[in-house]
Amino acid sequence: MREIAPQQEQAKLRCEISGRSARVFTEFTYRTLKSWSAERRVIAKAEHLPGKANPRFVVTSLPEWEAPWDEQLIWNDARRVDEQLYCARGEMENRIKEQQLDLFADRTSTHHLKSNQLRVWLAGVGYVTLNALRRTALGGTQLGRAYCGRMRAELLKIGGVVKVSVRRIAVALSSAYPQAELFSRVLGRLRAAPD
Repeated sequence: MREIAPQQEQAKLRCEISGRSARVFTEFTYRTLKSWSAERRVIAKAEHLPGKANPRFVVTSLPEWEAPWDEQLIWNDARRVDEQLYCARGEMENRIKEQQLDLFADRTSTHHLKSNQLRVWLAGVGYVTLNALRRTALGGTQLGRAYCGRMRAELLKIGGVVKVSVRRIAVALSSAYPQAELFSRVLGRLRAAPD
């Protein structure tokens, strides 16, 4: 797009010099020939990855002024609008997708509202539990920023045997479990965490 051609060239040059992706932000107003009734504000990210251009555009109705509810976010700063507002919104959508796909909140196929509601509620409880586990016990580990599906597969899926006697229930976990050291560390952190 010609509106960001200089920024795209600048990003390409930065990428070629550094060998890493480079971004240059700008904004402009734009109007379609027929479908838009007025000019709209466009936030543009001229990004260049090693080997290819990757421009992104956000059409917004946000005015150019400092938001009174948040001194950190200034609407007339294109980079902040993109990174602090729109990317944060995308991150929120990732959390919803994580609950649906990794914890099966999208399995609402029964014919009864109450059973579907229970499934979504259980997925929500599972997400809150795994998110608390990630926040309190997994920090600084290889699963510290992992999605719920990876935490479930690598940390919580353990082969074991449950033995029930008159006085107790014993759980024997597989000695071949590849994440045994991490599991022990996480368990120790959970035991040491305040109630």
